[in-house]
Amino acid sequence: MRFLPTAEQRAFAASLDAMLSAAEVPSAVRAWGAGEHAAGRALWSRIAGAGVFALAVREEHGGVGPLPVELAVAFVELGRHAVPGPLVETVLAAALLSGDTAKEYGPRLAEGETMATVGAPFALDGDAADVVLALREGQLWRTHGCEPRVRPSLDPARGLAVPLPGGELLSAQVPSSALDLARLVTAAQCLGVGLALLDRTVAYVGQRVQFGVPVGSFQAVKHQLADVKVALEFARPMVFGAAVTLDPADVAAAKVLAGEAAYRAARTALQLHGAIGYTAEYDLSLWFTKAVALRTAWGSPARCRAAVLGVSGDRRS
Repeated sequence: MRFLPTAEQRAFAASLDAMLSAAEVPSAVRAWGAGEHAAGRALWSRIAGAGVFALAVREEHGGVGPLPVELAVAFVELGRHAVPGPLVETVLAAALLSGDTAKEYGPRLAEGETMATVGAPFALDGDAADVVLALREGQLWRTHGCEPRVRPSLDPARGLAVPLPGGELLSAQVPSSALDLARLVTAAQCLGVGLALLDRTVAYVGQRVQFGVPVGSFQAVKHQLADVKVALEFARPMVFGAAVTLDPADVAAAKVLAGEAAYRAARTALQLHGAIGYTAEYDLSLWFTKAVALRTAWGSPARCRAAVLGVSGDRRS
């Protein structure tokens, strides 16, 4: 089977890319990491206005979904631009909620009025989210927020907090399909991060000069970048193929390939940028730290490989 995005899907990706390219995303990311959420909230509203979150919300709850392929298309672009916030977790919340709770929150999630996070056990951006859900022993709970202490994260824009104990039991059983969807869109986000790292590194080595010639003309540099390109191009069809089948093993394989490809892109980018790549002031760090963090989010490489092999594992870690 040959899978190609439709003209509508390509146009959707292009519109998101154009919108995010015109936005001041790096400054919003840095502000978000400092606990200032105004710019990130404004960006969130624009993303919702483009219809991204509506793709995860069912039609009867105010959305147009679930549309996993379109979600994958969108999350590649969100990763490519390093957009901050609990993006995956809001999609997961839309997939987890049912009944009256889904009717209550579905339209607000789709329109970007409500930002949700899910603790499993740590909740991403619990200080910014309007709704905090918690996965506890296979059950879904709605909590009254998060504890003030935040767990340190390698990515400053990914604050991790602990949901408050207690709350309201929403479901006695969490559907595994919802967790697979979270893993899928995380894989798509990884792919976008990796593509951005490759693009930025190719541009940098084409400008940096040593011995009177661009660094990018060196054979060793070309080989490293080619290896990254191959890894990302192998991951791309796996991500979109998994979006079509939604088979748990396919989704896990996509997460492994995309996560490892992004991680490889990050390591190569850091090496080829040299000392400047280590500085937090340089924009490369926004993608580098995200690639490392997303590698284990909603499915570590070991957990995903176990899922591919049919060994039972926790989709959260």
